[in-house]
Order: sequence, then C-alpha cells, then structure tokens
Amino acid sequence: MDPYRVKAEIDLDALQHNLRVIRQRAGPGGRVMLVVKADAYGHGARAIANHALRCGIESLGVGTSAEALELRHDGVRAPILVLGTIIDDEARDCLRHRVQIALHSSDRRAQIQELARTLGVRAQVHLNVDTGMGRLGVLPGRALDLLREIRGSSHLELCGLMTHVSAAEGALADSTREQARSFEGVLSAARSEHLLRGSIHMANSAALFTGLRPLYDTVRPGISAYGILNPDLPGSGDLKPVLSLRTQIVFLKDVPAGTPIGYSSTWRAERATRIATLPVGYHDGVPWRLSNCGEVIVRGRRAPIVGRVTMDYITVDVGHIPGAAVGDTATLIGTDRNETITVAEVAEKAGTIAYEITCSVGRRVQRLYTGGENLELAAQRAPDPRNTPSAYGWTASTPPSAQPPARPAAPRESGREVRGS
Repeated sequence: MDPYRVKAEIDLDALQHNLRVIRQRAGPGGRVMLVVKADAYGHGARAIANHALRCGIESLGVGTSAEALELRHDGVRAPILVLGTIIDDEARDCLRHRVQIALHSSDRRAQIQELARTLGVRAQVHLNVDTGMGRLGVLPGRALDLLREIRGSSHLELCGLMTHVSAAEGALADSTREQARSFEGVLSAARSEHLLRGSIHMANSAALFTGLRPLYDTVRPGISAYGILNPDLPGSGDLKPVLSLRTQIVFLKDVPAGTPIGYSSTWRAERATRIATLPVGYHDGVPWRLSNCGEVIVRGRRAPIVGRVTMDYITVDVGHIPGAAVGDTATLIGTDRNETITVAEVAEKAGTIAYEITCSVGRRVQRLYTGGENLELAAQRAPDPRNTPSAYGWTASTPPSAQPPARPAAPRESGREVRGS
C-alpha cells in the first residue's frame, strides 16, 4: 500500500510543453511573465517557479506580496510583480526585497516614492491602466498624468505598463477589442512624450490563445501554463494537463439494498453493492457539489461518488468493479488506463470554473513532482538594458537591505514528494 492519503502528481515535462506552446503564440522575441499566484493555481509555486525559470521564463506574477516574499525567501531572484495591489504595511518589505509593485493612483505613487527615498532604494513599479476591468488601475484619462509623476519621482523606476482583460472569451469579445483600443491610446500618448519604459503587457491566457493583437513585448499566462483552458477556445487541445489528483481505497463494505450512505442519507443503495471509502474531501480539492454526481476512476473504470462529500472522506460505489481492494488507487483528476477525468469535467459537474478546482487542492495534499530533467526551451531574448536597467535581476548598486535572503532554493528532484508546497 502506498504511504499517502492524497497526492497531487505534478508533471514538469507537461509544464515545459505548455510553456513551449505559449512561447510560440507569444511570437519571436516575446517574453513570458508566468503567473504563479494562489500557489501556482494549486500546483506548488516554489517548484513551478523554479522549473519555469530554468526553462527560460524571465519573470513571475503573483497575487499578493506574501506570495512574492515567500518566493524571495526560497531564493528566487528573478523579477516578481504583484499583479494586484498591496496594503500600506506590505510596502516596506516589497521594496527591501525588490518586489515589483503595480501602481493604481497618484497617492500610492507618492507613498512609494517617499518610502523608497527613506530606505535608499529605487522602487520598481508597473502602471496598471483600468481599460475595463473596473477593479484596480488608473483610468485611461488619468494615466498620462501619473506617468509624468513617475518620471519626476527620483526613487521610482518604471518597469512596465499593464492592463487586465475582463472577458473570459479573450479577443473574441467586443469588450476586449475596446479595451485594446483604449490601452493603445494611452501607449500612443505616452510614446509621444517618451514616457514609456520597461515591458508592456495585456494578454492573459484567454487573450493569448484567441489571437489578441498586438501582444506587445510580454504576455502574462496563468491557467494555460498548467494545461487548462476553456475547451471552446482555439488551441486548448495543444496543452497538456500538469496536475493529477489521486487517493486510495482505505475501507470496503458490502451493503444490502436500501442502505443509506453519508450525512443526511442523501443516497441509498438501490441494490446490494460494495462501497469504498476514500480519505479525501473538500479540504483536499473535491468540491462538496460533487456529492452524488461526481466520479472517480478505480482499476480503469469509473465509479460514482455516492453520499455527501465531506471534509475528509468520500464514498464511491465500486460494486461493478471486479477485484476492487483496499489500497487500490482512485483517480479524481487524471488518467488511469483508458479513462480520463479532466479538471474541466470536474468543474462542469460542480457548477464552477477550473480555477477553483485546482486552487482548492489543500496544503495537506502531497505534491509529487515528476519529470523536468531535460530542458529544451531556449532562453528568451534578453531585455533591453536601456529600458529596464535593473528590472531583470540584481545589480552591484543594489543596497544590501534590498538583497533577498541568502537561503537558496532546494533542488527539485524527479519523483520527490513535497508536503504542503
């Protein structure tokens, strides 16, 4: 019997394949900022970030400063951008550890400028332009003024301009084309005053795979790197799933017809059958909404989830599977023999989106990383130092207080189990 309750198998070769597909879509010289927020969408940010950087990916995007600082503490020295916002108390650590910050307002610019002056560092910032998402970012009509303020700030370094596509359909949506026109208007005005510095990025996974033009010099893929994309979008079939989720049978019980199973007895056996108990639940990434409608794969055959999904356990009907035994592997996401359950299928049955499924894989799930020994991706084109003199690494002039902790990242060995990545 394998010594695990639940494990997420993370295929680094599949990640590398997806990054190659993304690179091709980004075009010659296009740079990739890989989004690793939410623990790399449940795949384990530390391992994913390190392998992606080994593959030539130049920068990383995260959702919070805590995520950025965790990578810094693990020894990641590449540029890391907090794509959302930070709160006041987070700014000092971001600046000390050269975490790039998205700016949304003149007030934040003034705060970061003063803090950077006090610390004796240059804060690296990206201006976020709100072209239609409506959450964060400066409105287009105010963007030029804020760019002028950044240029006049002695301790700010502009490392890029960005905007966020709101439509799940990417470039197929009229709203995305409107956003692109609005963003290009800001860029055109900024060029005329020589205010542009650093990278320009708009395309997320959906926009990249639906042919957004222009793509500018940097793309910002997230979910597609992990092999997940709306199957209705072009190119989704070119990607390989990175994550499989598996557990094992820990108990079997033969029950007569009419036996109730689980909380509130929401399922009763219509005939005599065999019930398998699996040590996995909604804390581990199995949505509660799969109660009485989800499936797992045992011995290459599908078995229905019966009764309520609970925090720690689910029960499945294996009466139709000859030889099912304690210790057998049960696949919740992934392939077993000729059967496959995809993240998209699980999300559809649960009435949610694929993002929620992988991001819900809890910390007690063991991550088992496989592959990644053979690197075939060429490094990306080096950035122009005239545009971003210190945005892509650490320079000799970086103050000691801004250097990341010295602890290096641990090597990621094929087949190594990592708990709670």
